[in-house]
Amino acid sequence: MAEKKHIFDDPKNVKRVLYLLYTCCGILFALDFVIHRHLVHPWERLVGFYAVYGFVGCVVLVLIAKWMRTFLMRDEDYYDREELVMKSGADGGDHVES
Repeated sequence: MAEKKHIFDDPKNVKRVLYLLYTCCGILFALDFVIHRHLVHPWERLVGFYAVYGFVGCVVLVLIAKWMRTFLMRDEDYYDREELVMKSGADGGDHVES
């Protein structure tokens, strides 16, 4: 039986999405020169401020996520430990005992 092929299994479709993303970013950057903005903060006068702001925000989020991984990460077999015994109760639900 052939596996179902998804839209992003074809590398051409991935490239199309990336080109669309790059095009949208370019258009939005070009609109930054045309559209009048109601500025609140003087930093908003910088060309490409929102692009830089968004990029820095994403980088900070990734760095925070990597830091949080150090204390939130569990072993690969965390839910498959032997001391966890699955019992099927009379009410039809599953109960976990340690």
